[in-house]
Amino acid sequence: MKFALFSLVANHPDPVTGVTPTQHERLRRVVDEAIFAEELGFDAYGVGERHGEPFLSSAPPVILAAVAERTRRVRLLTTLTVISVLDPVRVAEDYATLDQLSGGRLELMIGKGNDPRHFPLFGLEEDRQWEYQAEKFALLRRLFLEEGVTWDGEFRTPLTDVTTQPRPFHTRPRIWHGSASSTESTELAAKFGDPLFTANGFHPKKKYADLIDHYRRRWADHGHDPADALVGSGAGGLYVAKTSQEAQDGYRPYFEALMKTPAYQHNKSEFTTLEDKITGGSALVGSPEQVIDKIGDYHASFGHEVQAVSVDGLEAGEAREVLELFAADVVPTVRKELPSRVWES
Repeated sequence: MKFALFSLVANHPDPVTGVTPTQHERLRRVVDEAIFAEELGFDAYGVGERHGEPFLSSAPPVILAAVAERTRRVRLLTTLTVISVLDPVRVAEDYATLDQLSGGRLELMIGKGNDPRHFPLFGLEEDRQWEYQAEKFALLRRLFLEEGVTWDGEFRTPLTDVTTQPRPFHTRPRIWHGSASSTESTELAAKFGDPLFTANGFHPKKKYADLIDHYRRRWADHGHDPADALVGSGAGGLYVAKTSQEAQDGYRPYFEALMKTPAYQHNKSEFTTLEDKITGGSALVGSPEQVIDKIGDYHASFGHEVQAVSVDGLEAGEAREVLELFAADVVPTVRKELPSRVWES
């Protein structure tokens, strides 16, 4: 298993202290967190994309460029790029620039986005979100992988013999598809032979396992070798402590604050208590042994080779303590027990 740490750069009052960091402080914390992740041995660091409060992640390529200059090894992920509302030409240019600056450490993850506020903000119709995603991704893929692109579609002006600049650092950079709720994303990933990353955040395991199973079936239907299908997974929270009780007590105020957020309410999670979330959901909250077992249990259903975690919402010092314990007492065991083909060099 490989491990990624990611952030959506949410900036809201700390549920324990009531203090809200300044925007400058919160954005600088992302860079510091990425540096720390590299020091702890994480394989990748990701920044998601949101457009509206409380998130400060409207410009992931800018944030990741700052991360690239302060790190040397860790891969850079977009978790995820909201292709449904963006111009594929601009996306290709921005991220190829980041890829060149980082020496080829970028891997794109695209999706239609999990925030309905995106669409009116960009003058788009929410009920056409899947159409936007399919067409814009198809164009982005060509611009990223090909030169001299001629293209005609519905949602932007045609292109004739276009080669975006700069080119990506590698000839064929990997593009992941983020999936949270619909077979539309899993179908797109399978069709193009791309890896899938399941959000695995708000709902019981079966919901996400069914989407992954659909991806694998459609992957084979499209003529790809089943052995080549590649899956990554998120988790619905991280809080590791020496004992289960310490972990639950430490995470409880953060979970209770999370339940009040528009994102949690929009996703209509079945989990209304922390105990429900730990027992029936993907939250990695517990002792190191419990977290190891839970990752293994999800791997048995998903077959994933990258595990992503986030400490968004936790106070900065507390987040570092959780990450240190996770890196020391969880990661080595899971790496040994669950091999991964991703980022082998």
